[in-house]
Formats: sequence, structure tokens, C-alpha cells
Amino acid sequence: GRTENCQIGTFLAYATARGRALIDRELYLPASWTDDRDRCRAAGIDDEICFATKNEHFRQMLQRALDAGVPFAWVTADEAYGQVKHTRFWLEQRKVA
Repeated sequence: GRTENCQIGTFLAYATARGRALIDRELYLPASWTDDRDRCRAAGIDDEICFATKNEHFRQMLQRALDAGVPFAWVTADEAYGQVKHTRFWLEQRKVA
């Protein structure tokens, strides 16, 4: 099947002993979409939306949570995020384990 039309969401969830909730999300658009502005416009995607990696989405969502004062001390993610040294360094700078 064609994967270029596949849209993927990146989600941030908050978990405690009392439950879990999705608190943020980003629509991941591959470069094949963001490089085609007519396609984006036809899908209702603003011209200001540019390509961002999933790791960039991850950091943007975490920064929004930090800015909003969401109380958390550590983050879990799959290996795709944990293997990126600059993301780990970014977390360490913000005292997030």
C-alpha cells in the first residue's frame, strides 16, 4: 500500500497512579506533504506548518507541558526517542529524567 498518504499522530500522555490522560498531540506530516503546499492547502493545513521530525514534536510537546507547569519528573518514550542524544541532553538540561 501507499504510505505517503498516511498521517501519523505524535501524542503526549500524562500518567499517575490515579489514571492516564492524553494532554497534547501533533500531526506528523512527512516531507512529501510539507514540500507540496498545494496538497497541504487542499487538506486544510496552514502554510505556516512545516516539516518537523517526531523528535522535534516530542520536544515541542514537552516544552509546552513544562511551560504550563505540568508536574512531572521523568519521561518515558520508545527507543526512537531515547536513542537521540540531543533529545536526552535537552531533557537533562531541564532536569527531566
